[in-house]
Amino acid sequence: MRLVIARCQVDYVGRLTAHLAMARRLLLMKADGSVLVHSDGGSYKPLNWMSPPCWMEERDSETGAAKLWVVTNKAGEELRITIEEIEHDSSHELGVDPGLVKDGVEAHLQELLAEHIETLGAGYTLIRREYMTAIGPVDILCRDADGATVAVEIKRRGEIDGVEQLTRYLELLNRDPLLAPVTGVFAAQQIKPQAKTLANDRGIRCLTLDYNVLRGTDSSEFRLF
Repeated sequence: MRLVIARCQVDYVGRLTAHLAMARRLLLMKADGSVLVHSDGGSYKPLNWMSPPCWMEERDSETGAAKLWVVTNKAGEELRITIEEIEHDSSHELGVDPGLVKDGVEAHLQELLAEHIETLGAGYTLIRREYMTAIGPVDILCRDADGATVAVEIKRRGEIDGVEQLTRYLELLNRDPLLAPVTGVFAAQQIKPQAKTLANDRGIRCLTLDYNVLRGTDSSEFRLF
C-alpha cells in the first residue's frame, strides 16, 4: 500500500463529474489497484475513489503543479489528481489479509441461506460457500435456473460499503471465462436506501432477509427489491 499526504485537487470525469478543490488530503493506492482520496473527517468513507480494475499514470501538470495523476478504469472514466505539494510518500507491504470474521448472526445467515438456496429464486443451486478469490471469499456462489453464475454478499446491515465489496468481487469473477457472466445479489436483514440505489445502478439485486423466516420460526415471506 502506498500512502501519500499531499495538497491536491481531485476531479472525477465519467458518467458523473465531481470536483474537490485544492486541499491537504490522504491518498491511498492499494495493491488491488484501487485509489482512494481521504480527508481528516467523514469517518472511514473516502471523498472520492476509483475501484479496480484501474490504472494510474503520472504526468506533468499543465497548471504549474508538480504532478498530475490520472487513474482510469475499464469504462474510460478518470480520477484526475492534481498534486501541488507532497508532504509524505511511503509504501508498505501488508501481506495477505486473513479476512473479516463475521459475527454469529451474519455467519448463521450465510449458513441458512446456503441450506435454503431456493430463497434466492426457483431453480437456484449452490456451488459453494466462502468461494475464495484473490481479494477475499465470496459468501455464496450459486447458479440460477438458467445456469448463470450468481455471487451473493450477505450482511446483517446492508450499507454502501457492502455493495462496493460485492462490486469488486463481481469485477474479478467476471474475468474468469468459466464463471462469466456473473451477476450479484446483495442480501441483508436491513438495507439502507443509499445502498439499494447504488446496487440498482450497478445491476445488483437486493434481497431483504428475515432471520426468523430462515430459521423456520415465522411464516412471513421475503421482500424483494
